[in-house]
Amino acid sequence: MSDNVIAGLDTEFPVIDGVVGQVDAARFPRYGAPATFARLPRRDQVADADVHILGIPFDTGVSYRPGARFGPGHIRASSKLLRPFNPALGVAPFAQRQVVDCGDLSVNPFAITEAIDTISSAARTLGADGATPLILGGDHTVALPMLRALRDLHAKPVAVLHFDAHLDTWNSYFGAPYTHGTPFRRASEEGLIDMERSMHVGIRGPLYSAADLDDDSALGFAVVRADDYEFDGVTSIVERVRTRLAGGPVYVSIDIDVLDPAHAPGTGTPEAGGLTSRELLNTLRGLRGLDIVGTDIVEVSPAYDHAEITGIAAAHVAYEMLSILGPRR
Repeated sequence: MSDNVIAGLDTEFPVIDGVVGQVDAARFPRYGAPATFARLPRRDQVADADVHILGIPFDTGVSYRPGARFGPGHIRASSKLLRPFNPALGVAPFAQRQVVDCGDLSVNPFAITEAIDTISSAARTLGADGATPLILGGDHTVALPMLRALRDLHAKPVAVLHFDAHLDTWNSYFGAPYTHGTPFRRASEEGLIDMERSMHVGIRGPLYSAADLDDDSALGFAVVRADDYEFDGVTSIVERVRTRLAGGPVYVSIDIDVLDPAHAPGTGTPEAGGLTSRELLNTLRGLRGLDIVGTDIVEVSPAYDHAEITGIAAAHVAYEMLSILGPRR
């Protein structure tokens, strides 16, 4: 065996300029092992990593259709067709940084506050050396502990760019303060987010009242509606987003229901009139050059998916986020 490969059980990972890449599909069929994201190496197979992909199979915070606990495995299974070179950005995301799959985090499905603490602790550990987390959820509750960890790691609040059909800044549901509809209210109240630089993208659908938008604004968020894509276009929206986010670290939180149900049926709270896959992917490409310090991709519920439509969309979202992170640390 040559020095430019690392052996797995039944595979070999190519090594280019010190970066261990994904398994060569010309030698090992895509439908085979390994079962990692994009068939990348596990964390224990490399000495150091720049990006940690972590699954959080947790959906105790959902308020409607459950099943996002199976999201991490579904996204990984739907990522097997991802190739090494991204022609839209002219980059090789798995070669410019060492990307590894850390597997799934074990969290208590019966105790939501304990689960939140577990996620925060794991995120602090994974990010202690400056590596960037990319989270595969799981429901949107996971954004709160991630923001707690990032505030500690960066010693200041971070901007939140939140792609979603819903605001997720409600106060409670059935009296519960921690659900997938409350993470960004709690984050704002705890001083975790930069209230001058945070933004929702893709908001649509019915609200409880007009006060929802007033409360959301007071919590520090500007809003790009899904309908704005129809009238303003991707280029204009990217300019608005970049203007809002400039000047510091950014956490990107992506609920797959930001996409229209035609493009992402496998989710828990679908809303008509959403973004197309192309609109979302091009918006993410427009973030290149910003200081992205973490990402989550949440609310993929495979029981409602068809032919991996939602899983493929989520896998490509992760691929674009890896593509815009830039060169190695």
